[in-house]
Amino acid sequence: MKTLVIVTHPNMETSVINKRWVEELKKYPEKYTVHELYKVYPDENIDVEKEQKLIESHGNLVLQFPIYWFHGPPLLKKWLDDVFTYGWAYGSNGGDKLKDRKVALGVSAGIKKEDYSENGRYRYTLEQILVPFETTFLYCNADYRSFFANYGKESAPGGSEEEENELGTSELEKSAQEYLNFIDNL
Repeated sequence: MKTLVIVTHPNMETSVINKRWVEELKKYPEKYTVHELYKVYPDENIDVEKEQKLIESHGNLVLQFPIYWFHGPPLLKKWLDDVFTYGWAYGSNGGDKLKDRKVALGVSAGIKKEDYSENGRYRYTLEQILVPFETTFLYCNADYRSFFANYGKESAPGGSEEEENELGTSELEKSAQEYLNFIDNL
């Protein structure tokens, strides 16, 4: 079955990482369904039944988003609250639609990896920051497979502007390929 990738980026047109990942995913429509929440629900009125059926019609589930104030974007939280309902995602009355489903995260961090550490600028690892997602999936008896992250840089590498652009493009392409490899190996 195809993998459903729920993309939640409030400013996709200005994105670098998430936009590139989506471009790469869309090259393989036989493997991935890309579902962009901000495009589908600009008014944030989520069609819960449609979203649940979409999840049910796919195999693996990946949530892709930028770290947004050390959380997911607001629409992603609303989507989780609305779609993961009692009796569907969890509960004693048939709430098993996520049971054993492989789920993972694809996140763009925007901050250097070393800043996400006990001794770093933010004192917590990205894994610790993403614990609420892991806990949600565990609560729903899903098979949480961790996350893929692209960490940002707060300053550009040394060298000329041309070298920086080349390096950036190379890193971007590498990230897109590694992301797809991560998804394929869930």
